[in-house]
Amino acid sequence: MAGSTHTVTNQPPALVGYDVYTADRALSEAVGRHVAPELLDEVGAELTALGRTCGSAQVQEWGALANENPPRLRTHDRYGHRIDEVDFHPSWHRLLGKGVSAGLTAAWVRPAGHVRRAAAFLLWTQVEAGNGCPLSMTHAAVPALRTDPGLAAEWEPRLTSMIYDHELRPAQQKAGALFGMGMTEKQGGSDVRANTTTATALAESGTYSLTGHKWFCSAPMSDGFLVLAQAPDGLTCFLVPRVLADGSRNVFRIQRLKDKLGNRSNASSEVEFDGTWARRVGAEGRGVRTIIEMVAATRLDCVLGSAGLMRQAVAQAVHHCDHREAFGARLVDKPLMRNVLADLAVESEAATTLALRLAAAYDTGGEQEKALLRIAVPAAKYWVTKRCPPVTVEAAECLGGNGYVEESGMPRLVRESPLNSIWEGAGNVQALDVLRTLQREPAALDAYLREVGQARGADHRLDAAIKALLTDLADLDGIEARARRLTERLALVLQGSLLVRFAPPEVADAFCASRLGSDGGSAFGTLPHTLNLTAVVDRSRPQA
Repeated sequence: MAGSTHTVTNQPPALVGYDVYTADRALSEAVGRHVAPELLDEVGAELTALGRTCGSAQVQEWGALANENPPRLRTHDRYGHRIDEVDFHPSWHRLLGKGVSAGLTAAWVRPAGHVRRAAAFLLWTQVEAGNGCPLSMTHAAVPALRTDPGLAAEWEPRLTSMIYDHELRPAQQKAGALFGMGMTEKQGGSDVRANTTTATALAESGTYSLTGHKWFCSAPMSDGFLVLAQAPDGLTCFLVPRVLADGSRNVFRIQRLKDKLGNRSNASSEVEFDGTWARRVGAEGRGVRTIIEMVAATRLDCVLGSAGLMRQAVAQAVHHCDHREAFGARLVDKPLMRNVLADLAVESEAATTLALRLAAAYDTGGEQEKALLRIAVPAAKYWVTKRCPPVTVEAAECLGGNGYVEESGMPRLVRESPLNSIWEGAGNVQALDVLRTLQREPAALDAYLREVGQARGADHRLDAAIKALLTDLADLDGIEARARRLTERLALVLQGSLLVRFAPPEVADAFCASRLGSDGGSAFGTLPHTLNLTAVVDRSRPQA
């Protein structure tokens, strides 16, 4: 009903009831590029169905409710028994169930599994990013467990299952299971070799008793966890089941849940081990090497998650400006606003294109693709996740004061946006990992140069950027203080090469001019006015 003093006009409709997948041309084209032709109809139909689910009013409401009703820790039951359980709003379980059934933990056992899963993860992040944590950890645990064939045979069918079962009972009785991870401790943070949690061997071969703590333990409601602890021969990886085979609860004391800036639907915890039963994964003293493949997979998910947040922010901004009028015309038709939207769209497409290329490397396999991942994943994790906060903030500004109001959904994107840069190793950790790879693995740099070299000669600004990068790489001694700058350049050149090869000319031109050349400013909305910005914005428009 209209108010007695005014009629509500010039307000955009909600961006709801649309296919989030097919509306994202950068994503759907990347899937078409990286999936074999014989699988493309199947994968496309699956992602289109998920895209419609993501765009539905019901699922978007679930995302809002899960965020508004964060998890609650129950350390004891009514009788005083220690239970260490986390209660979630029903919407959380609905979302997590949809994510599992959509194959977000099944990449390792499906054809084109990583590309189809990466696209789905990017879509699902746009609904509610919090439930991405257990989905990511479960997916990423598989390569670590494969270092022990016995454990892999026992756990992998449950972790890659498309059945969600959140009941706490022995994993042997479940058709599907979720995993979490605990590495960091109070005194060490990213320096996991400073961990003090100890592991004492038990009588049964391969079993240990753990004593210590984890300062950050992801997804504490999971069925199992991969953790690091000090065994007699050094830092070692262990599998800690939440419930033991006899049905009793393992000692897994949740001290508290973290009160976080964003990601509020997801439980992040501090836990203590006190005689906690665990199985060794890999050899003693090889804990970091064992768990590193899990870390690499979760780092790629950080890239995908940030790409998803950026895409949703851009979609909301373009949609608003399509329907909002000011000073006699639609906002989207105003040259300055068009510049802002185009600049945001270019950043979003660059992130999506890079993320899907890395996912495709997992599917393709081979030594060169593996080598590329070793340098490109930390570089992409460093750069894409750092671009996410300014994109979401600028997109919220496109909505004006409406973008600062919770009901718009934009504040949730803004609060979520810094997480992936911090999670799984903050910026300095990624930059240092890039340096170590450059210094120790010549094959990784060779794979990278082969990849970007496929676009040489197509754009003079890209060629100049590659030449400048090679100059930077000529002297790797004493470059720790330059590690961030070098990592940024590695990511930008890789993004530029992919866009030059695969994106429409107007997108590649805008990227190379502003990110690789000198014709762009520090803020969004400073693209050269001579570019075809209308085409860039049209490409990013969501179709409601």
